[in-house]
Amino acid sequence: MRFYTQQHPHYCGIDLHARTMYLCILNQTGAIVLHRNMKADPDSFLNAIAPFLRVIARESLSVLPDVSVRSQHHL
Repeated sequence: MRFYTQQHPHYCGIDLHARTMYLCILNQTGAIVLHRNMKADPDSFLNAIAPFLRVIARESLSVLPDVSVRSQHHL
């Protein structure tokens, strides 16, 4: 597995419980850009991170070992 050698645009921490989750996203300088206590369900989570999805997907695809998989995603 290749590891990142540069700083990420955002960092995310999740404290997951049975019915709720606490989500915190920081930017590169450590400033809080999202700080939320919410229901622990996929829709709530995806709605909360929606503004960051393009960056998350681009960063995730950059470390995939199979280039053919990356070429199928146009972000």
